[in-house]
Amino acid sequence: MTVPKLRAFVLDSSDARRLAEFYRHLLGLEYRPGDEPPASGEPDEKGQDWLVLLGDDGSWQLSFQQTDKVEPTTWPDAGVPQQMHLDTAVGSVAELDRQHERVLSLGGTLRFDRSDDPEEPLRVYADPDGHTFCIFVG
Repeated sequence: MTVPKLRAFVLDSSDARRLAEFYRHLLGLEYRPGDEPPASGEPDEKGQDWLVLLGDDGSWQLSFQQTDKVEPTTWPDAGVPQQMHLDTAVGSVAELDRQHERVLSLGGTLRFDRSDDPEEPLRVYADPDGHTFCIFVG
């Protein structure tokens, strides 16, 4: 039986370029050819529509769709559920701590900290548009 292959995860954003840059730096991804930021002072037509970052092996994409407004999740509070989120992993608690500083410096916000859990250390963050993502150890 043939099944669909997951190709991309798409995030809506009120500033697609800003969000793409956040994840490009966080995850070490590269733009799809033609989606790179324009030269300084040039208009960013692609950034006003749709941008794509490529996974390191080319089997998946993280895409950004420009929208007028994004309702940030309030998770762990129940007001606006997270609905979907990204899970990432690092190899150690020391690396989790190092990534914590990177996420904050890139503009992410800590939403939940379980880094001291001996069985499954993790932290949950919100990106600049309020989408949540996790960094696990393991």
